[in-house]
Amino acid sequence: MKLGLQIVQFNWPGTPENTGPKLAEMVRAADEAGFASIWVMDHFFQMDMPQMGLNPHQPMFDGYLALGFIAANTQRAQIGTMVTGVNYRHPGHLVKIVTGLDVLSGGRAIFGIGAGWYEREARGLGFPFPPLKERFEQLEETLQIAQQMWSGQVTPYHGKHFKLEEPINLPLPLARPRPPILIGGSGEKKTLRLVARYADACNLFAYGEAADTIPHKLDVLKRHCEDVGRDYAEIERTALGLVYLGQGGMSVPDVIGLCRKLAGMGIQQFIFSMPNVHDISPIETIGREVIPAVAEF
Repeated sequence: MKLGLQIVQFNWPGTPENTGPKLAEMVRAADEAGFASIWVMDHFFQMDMPQMGLNPHQPMFDGYLALGFIAANTQRAQIGTMVTGVNYRHPGHLVKIVTGLDVLSGGRAIFGIGAGWYEREARGLGFPFPPLKERFEQLEETLQIAQQMWSGQVTPYHGKHFKLEEPINLPLPLARPRPPILIGGSGEKKTLRLVARYADACNLFAYGEAADTIPHKLDVLKRHCEDVGRDYAEIERTALGLVYLGQGGMSVPDVIGLCRKLAGMGIQQFIFSMPNVHDISPIETIGREVIPAVAEF
């Protein structure tokens, strides 16, 4: 099993003055510790989740701006958004952004994408927020456009929602055959079908009781793969969760046990946020005591 780090908050002690130096310290520590990937949310408002201590009046950065900064302060880990809402950017622009990130990071970009859900954020900043059915249609067209532009094909793309007359994309990405596509979400009829058809990775929730649904969701994904003639083994199975390592939270054996449980369900990479990540020591402990222990799961 591989581990990934998701950074979800930017309001640690000393911000905003120390935001840049502290973020650089955090991601360098994660890179050196052996995390396989580093992620940020692609939100413009912080999430409205009081049960997690989060609210829209806390600081948040454009995801790809943050990833550019992270790329400059890391060398090895893959980097991506968990995940970009399809309603945030026109697909031609979005593919150019991800391509640029891939080239400038030395081929380390992951294209994390989903149908979007945060209506308050969209309404607050004036982004379009069409009905869910339409957002899924836009998501599929965006995936088609990404695959075409990364292939170097410049013929026009005419979809129901997007029309690109000359989708030039230079330079092409360094990742071969293209940056990996991760689709976030666990919807059985649409999201997992799109994973089977277009993606290199899925992402399911490992929060609380949601973790217990993972085996069922993966069975659904297998059936979608069979329907479209896709090899299920080609798709990396990832899960998103929370680890609070330290006094009053989880112990190292607790984290290893959680990883073992998820691996037994079929998860290959566990991506998690840590509320005390700014302390740096939890990152170092994970690298020293957990990453080697779970590598063979």
